[in-house]
Amino acid sequence: MNGAESLVHSLLKSGVTTCFSNPGTSEMHFVAALDRVPGMHCVLGLFEGVVTGAADGYARMAGKPAATLLHCGPGLANGLANLHNARRASTPIVNIVGDQATYHRPLDAPLTADTEGFARGVSGWVRTAMDVATVGADAAAAVQASMIAPGQVATLILPSDTSWNEGGIVAEALPRLAAPLVSPNQIEEAVSALRRGGPSIVLLLGGSALTEEGLALAHRISAATGCRVMAQGSNARIARGQGRLSMERVPYVVDQAVKALAGTKHMILAGARKPVTFFAYPNKVQTSVPDDSEIHVFARVEQDIVEALARLADALHAPKVGAPDNGARPDVGRGALTADAVAATVGALMPEHAVIADESVSFGRGFFHNTKAAPPHDWLNVTGGAIGGGMPMATGAAIGAPGRRVINLQADGSAMYTVQALWTQAREKLDVTTVIFSNRKYQILLGELANVGANPGRVALDMMDIGNPDINWPGMANAMGVEAARTDTCEGFADLLKHSLGRKGPFLIELLI
Repeated sequence: MNGAESLVHSLLKSGVTTCFSNPGTSEMHFVAALDRVPGMHCVLGLFEGVVTGAADGYARMAGKPAATLLHCGPGLANGLANLHNARRASTPIVNIVGDQATYHRPLDAPLTADTEGFARGVSGWVRTAMDVATVGADAAAAVQASMIAPGQVATLILPSDTSWNEGGIVAEALPRLAAPLVSPNQIEEAVSALRRGGPSIVLLLGGSALTEEGLALAHRISAATGCRVMAQGSNARIARGQGRLSMERVPYVVDQAVKALAGTKHMILAGARKPVTFFAYPNKVQTSVPDDSEIHVFARVEQDIVEALARLADALHAPKVGAPDNGARPDVGRGALTADAVAATVGALMPEHAVIADESVSFGRGFFHNTKAAPPHDWLNVTGGAIGGGMPMATGAAIGAPGRRVINLQADGSAMYTVQALWTQAREKLDVTTVIFSNRKYQILLGELANVGANPGRVALDMMDIGNPDINWPGMANAMGVEAARTDTCEGFADLLKHSLGRKGPFLIELLI
């Protein structure tokens, strides 16, 4: 058995059954092993940013890591942006990165790079397998490391000779390490703050607190104390829709975030971090939390947040409560393609247990309100601010949650970073509806120009314009094997969305906004 074969066997024994791949020469023995060893679902991406973003979306839905297969340091570098997003989402991923043979490294061949250095910026665990006899054990350790709460990227670098040499040993799965529990002192501090009562107390949720179970407990706590419940601005996964607690997120725009948190006297962090602004701006605050607000770290993201919320609810003697009433399901929007009308149409038509992969950026900031009464669904955000995560995330989510329709709400500018994901969706016949918000500009950057007090002229504004020439999204999708259509009305959008939801496979809708 060679090292590559021991690697595949060890990954499978550790529960890793999907590999998102863009291989090169150094990985050919791993590719051959994937052919010889049954059990691994291999998914080809035409760009490493698609591969890493798909692994992120897959793990968020499947609850376990996928492997990636990347070609040397430059291939890893191509995937770093979506690994940054995955790190911010606490997503478990096992990166397998090929490398020069151990004895070829000193010759400094063209693809030789500081692969470990590239990996460290996005990984919680990095190792180079230097001996064929340890490859299997290294793989098992990588999987275990990726699942350390709350989840992290683990990168295993595989020199080509440790892959092709004979003498590989299959490793058994290592035990999953339990998340640490919240201390009694943390519970007591939260109880003391919550007993002050009222909306001046904000329970800010993140991580596993945003699961259906976590939200049900937060609803009990809020009903018993009158506190406000909010979520971080960007989250790996939120359970939403009928029967789930609806809440505001901390807004992206600084002035809106300050207004949303005005009057907060106590903020209790449950798997969340203290809100900070995305950027620094001249003469604006760096945090939307009032200066006189007291911050209570109730549960850190790596702790067992749901268990802590259950203990907190019991400590407050919070009674059981019925499912929250999120109001009536919205009606299909009419007329112009406003943000409210588009969100209402999505909320009116999405099927039960849909998965929303959201990279709508500026156009979609108000989507939450008009989708809160939709059927139960999960909402995934691009968490790290690195654009180009939406299409790959939707692709991986469809593989990680088979049988559930994925709706990718996608800005046109960021879609161009990883448009190759459409090809993978067609190849894998994935049930993904991509909705492109085509304003043909980097709208978010126009807002940022105003935020920093710039006075843009023609050259600056041209840098925000992606409509010269216009991108033909239906033509682009068709070229990659995905059926597509375009509309400029809500009625047309509703018809196309219904069509896409009633068929198998991927479909793209361009909305001219």
